[in-house]
Amino acid sequence: MEQTIHSATLTDSIAQPVESNLVEVEYSPAGVKRNGAIGWSLMAEELADNRRLIWLLVRRDISVRYRQSLLGYVWAVVPPLFTVATFAFLNASHVLPIGNTPIPYVAFALWGLSVWHLFAGCLSACSASLVASGALVTKVSFPRETLVIAALGQPLFDFCVRLLPVVAVFFWYRVVPEWTVVFVPLLLLTVMLLALGFGFILAIANLVFRDIGNALGMALTVGMFLTPVLYPAPVRWPFFMVNIVNPLSPFVTATQDLIAIGYVSRPAMLAVACVFSLALACGGWRAFHVTIPRVAGYA
Repeated sequence: MEQTIHSATLTDSIAQPVESNLVEVEYSPAGVKRNGAIGWSLMAEELADNRRLIWLLVRRDISVRYRQSLLGYVWAVVPPLFTVATFAFLNASHVLPIGNTPIPYVAFALWGLSVWHLFAGCLSACSASLVASGALVTKVSFPRETLVIAALGQPLFDFCVRLLPVVAVFFWYRVVPEWTVVFVPLLLLTVMLLALGFGFILAIANLVFRDIGNALGMALTVGMFLTPVLYPAPVRWPFFMVNIVNPLSPFVTATQDLIAIGYVSRPAMLAVACVFSLALACGGWRAFHVTIPRVAGYA
């Protein structure tokens, strides 16, 4: 009975904007005119009208993830703790010397890995959002962007759960963050925008070519070791090139700086990364909005 009521609520929320919100739309021989400012205005209006649907989808994703799990939220915490414990052992035994970190290594690595999991989780969830909701994509008329944006909710919730062991480790090692830690949420927002921008593009690609999901999993596995989450950012060439090519590296390094030293050590790289993240999110959204009517049938 509860599942039936929930499904009915979700369906009503999808249909509500179509029935109650009448928007004047200009048509051309090619269809709905969505060029220039008119297109952006329509996209923003559609997204605003479906904000309740986004919230319902977020609640659904979180509920489905933990409903039949024996350990529940523990699974959001155990993988990063296990990875950090492994690298801490390798570092302490000098098998894999990592070098000096501005705060104790366990706290440094656990925070960096939490940021990485936020990005990787958002990217994976956004990329699989259309495939996971095939029936909604093909049978119900609503802005499909809501599926991709709602996919950010579960990884963000997992990140908030992971903050509990991060705070505990910081307390254990007596790490007192600098006051500039208040700016970290803004950087985490740009990290999510970066994942959303890539997610819009990969969601379309994954809908047409299902191999994208497998390729993305391998790319994220390699990408974790190319991002300074478990080791300090390299400063020598050619290893410094990793930080230039990898758009996530400036964000990870900047959050570590704001926590440990109170300022951003590479502000120019961070500024470029922020502009790139915002441009990618907007460009990916636009490309998704234009492309999805042509490929929705692949779901």
